[in-house]
Amino acid sequence: MQKVKKAIIPAAGLGTRFLPATKAMPKEMLPIIDKPTIQYIVEEAVESGIEDIIIVTGKGKRAIEDHFDHAFELESNLEMKGKLKLLEEVQRTSRVDIHYIRQKEPKGLGHAVWCARRFIGQEPFAVLLGDDIVRAEKPCLKQMIDQYEAAGGAILGVQPVPEAETGRYGIVAPTTQDGRLYGVGSLVEKPPAGQAPSNLAILGRYILPPEIFDILDSQEEGSGGEIQLTDAIARLAREQAVYAYNFQGTRYDVGEKLGFILTTLDFAVKNPELRASTLKAMQELLIREGMAPEMFLKDLRVRETGDLAARHTG
Repeated sequence: MQKVKKAIIPAAGLGTRFLPATKAMPKEMLPIIDKPTIQYIVEEAVESGIEDIIIVTGKGKRAIEDHFDHAFELESNLEMKGKLKLLEEVQRTSRVDIHYIRQKEPKGLGHAVWCARRFIGQEPFAVLLGDDIVRAEKPCLKQMIDQYEAAGGAILGVQPVPEAETGRYGIVAPTTQDGRLYGVGSLVEKPPAGQAPSNLAILGRYILPPEIFDILDSQEEGSGGEIQLTDAIARLAREQAVYAYNFQGTRYDVGEKLGFILTTLDFAVKNPELRASTLKAMQELLIREGMAPEMFLKDLRVRETGDLAARHTG
């Protein structure tokens, strides 16, 4: 069995949910504290053993390439001023072997993956979506690679979501279960609440065989008038084994405004330098809004998990 050594990171979206901020800045470069969202994704891939990454970009995404390139003037300035810790952080992003290709038309995720077919060749590969950041003791993608090596076949990263939210995701219809690993019979792209085959949502991590490119070659437009990767995987599941793995860790949705804000707050609270001041500021904000902190926490505890940016499974 071939090892998974290549990964695709689609980053060609227009970022319309974050306009006007994304008019001139790629959505993937919006920072969580002091690090662009796409850097979290790249670091997960590298920590999982990926050796080659291809980022599929679009018009106006040059800042992504600049971020992962050397910045000689900046690095020289930091070294001269003795800011060696900061220099190390800056240089980390230029040590990764990253390639780029442009998706010339916004035809959807399936088309973005198809654009990287010549880079991948005849190897299994990973896909990591930038809207999903995962914090876990073992990187999410590494968990999935381990499952791939044990089971073979495509692996989809999933976690349970509330029934009311199934219309936001691709949902798997499981046929078997072995612990956290499910056999997949079919997939449905964004089924309305009450019509989903399960509550297991595909959350931005995939390991796919090269045969998916042949399917994408002839894939018709699906939901939203785009070429959907989920539809292509559903066809793949009729030809070979496809599995879904309920990965361990906390998943953050940074693809919409509320999730982005809550992710930033959660990361700030977990940052030793920012924790105390962030909690103090949050408390003061609640008081200023006329809501006692203890009332807020009581209200928060009774909310459905789906209202939060972070979802955790043990």
